[in-house]
Amino acid sequence: MEDKLIKRLLRIEKTIDLRYNANRLNFYNKKGKIHKKQMAFHKCKKRNRWVFGGNRSGKTECGAVEVVYLACGIHPYRKNKVTEGWVVSLSRQVQRDVAQKKILQYLPQSYIEKIVMVSGGADSAENGIIDFIVVRSAVGGLSKIGFKSCDQGREKFQGASLDYVWFDEEPPQDIYMECKMRVLDKCGDIFGTMTPLKGLTWVYNTIYLNDKQDSEVWFEMMEWADNPFLSKKEIQNLTKTLPADELESRRYGKFMQNGGLVYSEFDENENVIEPFDIPEDWQDAISIDPGLHNPLSAHFYAVDYDGNVYVVAEHYQAEKSVEFHANKIKEIADRLHWKRDRNGFLRAFIDSAAKQKTLSSEKNVVELFYENGILVNPNVNKDLFSGISVVKSYIKTLDGKRRLFIFKNCVNLIREIKSYWWGDDDVPIKKDDHCLDELRYYLMTKPLNKERAGKNEIQKDKEKMARRLRLSGNNY
Repeated sequence: MEDKLIKRLLRIEKTIDLRYNANRLNFYNKKGKIHKKQMAFHKCKKRNRWVFGGNRSGKTECGAVEVVYLACGIHPYRKNKVTEGWVVSLSRQVQRDVAQKKILQYLPQSYIEKIVMVSGGADSAENGIIDFIVVRSAVGGLSKIGFKSCDQGREKFQGASLDYVWFDEEPPQDIYMECKMRVLDKCGDIFGTMTPLKGLTWVYNTIYLNDKQDSEVWFEMMEWADNPFLSKKEIQNLTKTLPADELESRRYGKFMQNGGLVYSEFDENENVIEPFDIPEDWQDAISIDPGLHNPLSAHFYAVDYDGNVYVVAEHYQAEKSVEFHANKIKEIADRLHWKRDRNGFLRAFIDSAAKQKTLSSEKNVVELFYENGILVNPNVNKDLFSGISVVKSYIKTLDGKRRLFIFKNCVNLIREIKSYWWGDDDVPIKKDDHCLDELRYYLMTKPLNKERAGKNEIQKDKEKMARRLRLSGNNY
């Protein structure tokens, strides 16, 4: 009896394995372990989506499944239709070994109408180079998955009209731009999955920093710990064997430069939050880094009763007068119902250089702001290294707590934090740091971990309500 039961269990296990291999898509993030960041990628409705992930983080998997969803007309989060798209790899060999292999694993045999090969036979497509696959769409009609490689050159990417392009690893910029033209008339999608091993390339500026502030750009950072199918023991062992700089890219999917990031503790998923209406009692100060030809940066800062700092609004613009900047700051203050002193002035911290007069003006910047309704305090601590240390301690404390939260609409501050690198002689590279300067001026005035005194029950209730609002809006 026991032998019959064991044999029966073995037959059941074999049947399950056969079904799994026959339609692996049925088991993708549906039972047991769920890769949350893969699902965030599929759910995102933006038209230019990227995953920056470490090796074996699951990034290629979600790119291949997205292609299968779109080709088969079975996407769970989008309107389905017959599609034509490209899968772009760095070379034909990489296509065969990575992207093509993943797509064949997830594309159900029952959906395949025809496979056309560049080399090899369609009966063993996984061993050859595929030109394109014709797929039966669940909505009726035939979809087409085409395969391209970057080593073919930009000219081979001309002419087609596409619904999507998937880049498996980072393409040259000219091919990326050509593919953007291919999806233009169909309002199609670009998506990419890559490990950033080439340093600060065009992808760093165009996608990660989003320097053009394209509202359709979205990205997700994916690391080993995000992949629930990786062994924790293996992660620990491999982490010990990699150099620190290589670990940042190969495990965490981070862009790296020789000197490294100044604020490496910054995590956009933790330190950046959706805006919410802050209680009036939290309003604390405005901080300004003045500029004429360079941008003037100003941010509004709030502090809750636990000493957490919130950056709630920003003004950032170049080539404008003090009068213009003052009016913009006052407009933001009016919108936020920001507190003024008894004489009706806004109060702010400002770089001490604002006390200096220029040849083009009889008055300094401090005086000009005063004339325009803003009382600025230039007595700020400008020590660079102690200031950086304080900022780091707010971004993430030694015990892992986050004390600095930046509203999502403060795009220039977020961009500068993400692009602030150490240079020679352990000094940060002096470039695009206007927001960071006034962030330092402000935080140097705040004693870390010192909570505000005297919370009453009404204040506690306000704080709880604000936290609920913040948490409810933090999924983006």
